[in-house]
Amino acid sequence: MKNTFHLSALAKVVGAASLLAVTHLAAADTIKLGMSVPLSGSGANWGKGAEVMCAKAAEEVKSQGGVKVKGKTYDFECVGYDNKYNAAEGAKVAQALVERDGVKFVAGSIGTAPVRALQSLTERRKVLMFTSGWGSSIKGPKFPLTFTQMNTPNEIVAPLIASIKKLNPAIKTVVMLNPNDATGQETEKVAKVAWEKNGVKVLVSDWYERGTSEFQPIAAKLAAAKPDVVDLGTMPPADAGLVFKELKALGWNGVKVVEVGTGADGLLATGKDAVEGAYLGAAVDASSMTPHQKSLDDSVRKATGEGVNAIQIGFYDAVWALKAAMEKAQSIDPEEVGKAMFTVKFKGFFGDTGFGGKAVYGSDQQMLIPVIITQLVGNALKEVDRVQK
Repeated sequence: MKNTFHLSALAKVVGAASLLAVTHLAAADTIKLGMSVPLSGSGANWGKGAEVMCAKAAEEVKSQGGVKVKGKTYDFECVGYDNKYNAAEGAKVAQALVERDGVKFVAGSIGTAPVRALQSLTERRKVLMFTSGWGSSIKGPKFPLTFTQMNTPNEIVAPLIASIKKLNPAIKTVVMLNPNDATGQETEKVAKVAWEKNGVKVLVSDWYERGTSEFQPIAAKLAAAKPDVVDLGTMPPADAGLVFKELKALGWNGVKVVEVGTGADGLLATGKDAVEGAYLGAAVDASSMTPHQKSLDDSVRKATGEGVNAIQIGFYDAVWALKAAMEKAQSIDPEEVGKAMFTVKFKGFFGDTGFGGKAVYGSDQQMLIPVIITQLVGNALKEVDRVQK
């Protein structure tokens, strides 16, 4: 009896050890994908939707057999960090993500200022990073491990403004309003050139601080210029709705533009009927979606109350790009994966794609995706133009 007891106990110990070994092995086969995103504040919709899209792509990769590298299979796990859409919090996220948690791959990051803070560590620590940041200053050959996952001003602004001018040939003047941060400042320069190139004079280009909730004084200044167009640049939809509401109260009712406009719901929630006819540069018309795209849209809508947008789609695409690059490189080393990324092809939200942008940025680190221009008609978005990259 005594020997039997010891043998049974030993078996339990060995079994427990085996279970621990298997558990450890499973953990080692999971690659953590970090995300630096706003999960609170006016940009929270973008961050929460990005988390959903990253997780959905990770689930799909797993269901289709995972990532195959040198006979080993890996799955992805998406982990979001709240950068609150500002540089100070972005720096804290960078430290937590790279230094504390040792993340080697960033599936997406939002906001030029917080992205700059993260990039200062990712490039130095050899961490591969995807970003939706709109600033050109974070792109190019000097940042070999940084890849852009959505269209930015250099891709969106020119076709958006050209399309608006074509649809509204009588417009002659525009006023511009942007957040006073890196994203707004870099976008303003590109937009100003595009408006003037299309024969539209920029009367005023103003700024506001993110977190502002009272827009009446700003709207009064814009309306006083009596412009044909108001361009709210990189302002989040909910804030843009407030501005258009104030403008309507002041009697202005011209052409409305939100370059980083990502959806109708945020605009309508705050702007009501004042946002009718607004043109958006980063939204997707749900009526044009495939069944698969619609299922992803439904998932984002359940989590955020709004439909999927271009910012969030980039997080889905980044996961599939990482899988393709890891399998092409047959490595999970970020530097090797980064080298493969320049020439990789993968199937993203909009279909087969890869990377380009060398003529603009000096290297092929810009994801090639269509520019979709939409207009708010009633309570729904209508696609009015599409530029395929």
